[in-house]
This record gives sequence, structure tokens and C-alpha cells, in this order.
Amino acid sequence: MKPSLSGGRSIAFAVSLLMTAAVHDACARVPAGSTGRTRVTAIAAAVADADRPAEDKARDSVRKPAALLAFAGVSSGMKVADLLPGGGYFTRLFSNVVGKTGHVYAVVPAELLAKKPQAGDAVRAIAAQPSFSNVSVIVSPIASFTTPEPLDVVWTSDNYHDVYGQGAEVGLAFDRAAFDALRPGGVFLVIDHVAEKGSGADVTHTLHRIDPDLIRKQVTQAGFVFEAQSSVLANPADTHQVAVFDPSIRGRTDQVVLKFRKPAR
Repeated sequence: MKPSLSGGRSIAFAVSLLMTAAVHDACARVPAGSTGRTRVTAIAAAVADADRPAEDKARDSVRKPAALLAFAGVSSGMKVADLLPGGGYFTRLFSNVVGKTGHVYAVVPAELLAKKPQAGDAVRAIAAQPSFSNVSVIVSPIASFTTPEPLDVVWTSDNYHDVYGQGAEVGLAFDRAAFDALRPGGVFLVIDHVAEKGSGADVTHTLHRIDPDLIRKQVTQAGFVFEAQSSVLANPADTHQVAVFDPSIRGRTDQVVLKFRKPAR
């Protein structure tokens, strides 16, 4: 763990926030390796760390990273893939939690770079910083990505609808790539904007949403077992009728959080 993670007041404050936001995730509070610190404390320290930019911290109250990381079971020493990492909001958090004995692979789609060459700049800049030396950037076709070592967690936030929007077969290939990248017993964590039940692929383009049942169907078809769902990002006030970028709902969409596990055998 980085030395800066030991700031007493900031850690205590972050722990308090986590306890409020993630009571239903109490079962995830288990020891985080040989340090003897609980996972909840290690995650709270990572969230409070001074190496995170102010703009990231300003979004924490909405994105609820501590509760999500606890739900996924991310802890010290783990190998994690951050699929379609964007500006690296979660990449930094993963780096802080897994520490020097862990590693984070920020997977940037080659097809995205072909359209937006600057799309990988943010995570490349993160990986170049000494405080994030456990981060590597991988550029790959997203539906066939691979990593140099088996992973403990594969994570994608608000991107699954974009992959599935390229076709159900692309979504399934993406899920199978995640399955192959994980060690037996590893976790695939999917977060996305909720679409109406029964809606099809069209809303992935028009509203940038997806029916959670579609995610579950696709991911389990790839061999995963559905384990749990968290309501930490739920918003009952979201009608699911408008695009996620609409000013009336942007930043406050109803989001589903689904946890899948690769069978141990």
C-alpha cells in the first residue's frame, strides 16, 4: 500500500462514508491479506488517497466507488482488468487498492483508438506516473482482449451497452474474452445504465442503455454464474425513457450492478 494511504483523518472520513453507502455490502468486509487491515479500510484509504485528482473525488458521491469495490471484492494483491477505462477514474482506485503486489490492466479498444486517437491518452498518462507503476495499458480489439496473466477481477462500467450494440455476437465474444482472462473463481463485474425490460439492441444506440436481463443472458451464456446484484447505483426516479446524456438525468441514471463469477472448476 502506498505511504500516502495512511492519513488518519481522511481514512476515517472515507470509512464513515463507505459505512453509510454500503451497509448491504457488509459481507464483503473481510481481511485484505497479511496486513491485517480489513478490506473496507483499505478501500476507504484508496478512495481518500491524495494521488486522486479533485475532479475524480468530486464524483465519488454519485459514483459510490467504495461500495462498488467492496461489492466486487477487490483487495490487495489482485490482478484487475479495467475494460474501456475512459479517463481512468476506476483505474486509479484499482491501483491504490491492489498495491505493489497487484496489477491493473487498462484495456483500451483498438477500434476506439482508430476513431479517436486520443482516447487512450488519459490512462497512458496515469501508467506513466510513479505512484501508479502497477498500471499497464493494453490496446486490443475489445471482443478479443487478452492479458499477460490470469485475473482476479474483470470490470466494465457503463460500457457494456456499447459493446452489445455492435451485435449480440460481439457482446458474447466480449464475455468469453473476459471468461478466458479470469482465473477459476474470478469475478466479472458489469455496471450499466438501465433500459426498460424487454427493450432490444436499438436502445443501446439511441438511449445508451441496456436491459439488465440482456446482460445476464449474454454473460451466463459465456459460462459465468450470476452471483449477486447491488442496488447501490439504483435511481427509482429515472424513467428509462431518455438518453443518459439528457440534462434531466445525466449523472443520475438508474444503473444496474451485476456480479458474475467464473466457476472454480
